[in-house]
Amino acid sequence: MSDFAYASAIDTAAALRLKDVSSAELVDAAIRRIERLDQKLNAVVVRDFERARADAKAADAAIAGGKTAPLLGVPLTVKESYDLAGYPTTWGIGMLHDHRAPADSELVTRLRAAGAVLLGKTNIPPALGDWQSDNPIYGRTNNPYDLTRSPGGSSGGSAAALAAGYVPLEFGSDIGGSVRIPAAFCGVYGHKPSYGVFPLGGHVPGGAAGAGVLLAVGGPLARTAEDLTLAFKLTAGSEGDVAKAWSLNLPPPRRTTLKGMRVLIVDSHPRCATANAMKQALADFAETIARQGAEVATASELLPDLGAQYDVYFPMLMTIVLRNSPAPGNPPSAHGWMDLLDGQASFRRQWAALFEAFDIVVTPAFGSAAFAHNTEPYEKRLLTIDGADTVYGTQLAWPSVATLPHLPATAFPIGFDADGLPLGAQAIGGFGEDYTTLAFAGLAGRPFVPPKLD
Repeated sequence: MSDFAYASAIDTAAALRLKDVSSAELVDAAIRRIERLDQKLNAVVVRDFERARADAKAADAAIAGGKTAPLLGVPLTVKESYDLAGYPTTWGIGMLHDHRAPADSELVTRLRAAGAVLLGKTNIPPALGDWQSDNPIYGRTNNPYDLTRSPGGSSGGSAAALAAGYVPLEFGSDIGGSVRIPAAFCGVYGHKPSYGVFPLGGHVPGGAAGAGVLLAVGGPLARTAEDLTLAFKLTAGSEGDVAKAWSLNLPPPRRTTLKGMRVLIVDSHPRCATANAMKQALADFAETIARQGAEVATASELLPDLGAQYDVYFPMLMTIVLRNSPAPGNPPSAHGWMDLLDGQASFRRQWAALFEAFDIVVTPAFGSAAFAHNTEPYEKRLLTIDGADTVYGTQLAWPSVATLPHLPATAFPIGFDADGLPLGAQAIGGFGEDYTTLAFAGLAGRPFVPPKLD
């Protein structure tokens, strides 16, 4: 059964269809691996093992009866912030410790319809508001490549579970890099979809009901780009009362090979520091894809002013995430908020013009590899990059490049630094062109390399 620990979801589903392995065997093996390794990782914090065993037996019976589904019998986990009926959805917030979800989230409903077996849920920071995954309810998750470092956040448990070989697919959410940064820190793939195309029903703290969260998206994580694409296809689409009015019809990839792919590489941002190791990895990556026929540029007059864009993103983000906070800061007036929306619309138009000349923009997902656990208050926290202390929160700049204009961005591994820590980039595409960024990551990303855990 150890042969399946790092098998892809696609290969695992195929083995199940061929009856080379049973879902019950896969689930038992995954549970054993979690129970053995998670004492030091602490990734799977909500465990639904008994129901998973029952669901696995039902999946095996369905397979024996000739039924098929894309993920029939494949064990998965999801981020703690997605509702799983009967189990906690706390968002790592102490006052929500006793909350139990009355029903499955829309994501979980779609995964069950695809035949997946849910083992449980993975760790997060409080209110999904950090690039560490540490909270007063579940404790801290460690990076599988170095236990002294963060696996990222807020989908840190998701990425750690993948890197540890617990499951082949995971699902997170992203408003400030919360899918892309954990993927980069743990050497896996992660996709931030175009805004509005991925279901977020049942992804709210404490079961609250209200308007959708501007900028926020959900998305899959996987160890291969092919699995990532499958997971996106199976779960994306309209939901709720709009589902009867429209369905998702995204265009195919612009190109299916690197030959002729027009790629802009951006390795520095005016609002944050970027490690030399990251810049060198991007330079090496640019040379590699150029040798394979990509048309690579490192500058363009069409690139929007990233500093000015960040200056629209940051106050918009703070208004959103601090809305129900005891210390909401200084939110803009209604007219000020409309000014931010005007700025966002302007940058969306600028990016649309850029993607007439380029197919993909590649940037760091984060300015460095995974950092050491840091317990300082957020506002006092520093990151040391190339020997210099930098303000922790300014690393929001890299996720903001795709988040403010609602663009799809696929995080993918590009190498390792001198300490053996994964380095990850993000491939950004035009709005609605998710399959272009996913295809590019599959063509250009490095294969996943498991950490040494055993």
